[in-house]
Amino acid sequence: MARHGKRIRAGREAVAGRTALPLAEAVALVKATATAKFDETVEVAVNLGVDPRHADQMVRGVVMLPNGTGKTVRVAVFARAARADEARAAGADIVGAEDLVERIQGGTIDFDRCIATPDMMPLVGRLGKILGPRNLMPNPKVGTVTMDVTNAVRAAKGGEVQFKAEKAGIVHAGVGKVSFPPEKIVENVRALVDALLRARPSGAKGTYLEKVSLASTMGPGVSVDLASASGR
Repeated sequence: MARHGKRIRAGREAVAGRTALPLAEAVALVKATATAKFDETVEVAVNLGVDPRHADQMVRGVVMLPNGTGKTVRVAVFARAARADEARAAGADIVGAEDLVERIQGGTIDFDRCIATPDMMPLVGRLGKILGPRNLMPNPKVGTVTMDVTNAVRAAKGGEVQFKAEKAGIVHAGVGKVSFPPEKIVENVRALVDALLRARPSGAKGTYLEKVSLASTMGPGVSVDLASASGR
């Protein structure tokens, strides 16, 4: 049996037996057990009482975190002419049309968010099998298919987080860095949970918000009290 290192064992011992902690206490514990030599991301996992295999139980949306994610987001934009110029002016890292399609088909996907103007979607549709599995396909439901490329680019770079329930009904998202002041992480977590509550699908029955956990990139998971996580 593999033997875990001292850091992992110490982290697990620190959270052993501590469940359903108030959000502020959970954040403090996550920060205390984040001992990697880099600025770890604080990640939240939310278990929802839904089955995303059914269309009326899919949970998907976008939320602007009040304190950003602390991550540098590279944005690609499919646009032409004036809209392409607007995207560049707004800070887009990659802007193109057919040339960008060829770049992606060639295996170069060096961006974290993809935005497209509506007229570009027939072109972008060719990339469905490549971008879809990576959750990078532009989608009007989350504001990444739009004529307002300026605001879309600024939002992507300013702390906007897209969320989507996975097969087991779990939503994962980064909500800041360990270096953030604890109150800013608390605000970001509550903003995400509030967005999930507002995105409750019509087909969801019974308990919707089942479990909320926090962890740093290399740290142990910490269970959070549900009422505290929602702030309601």
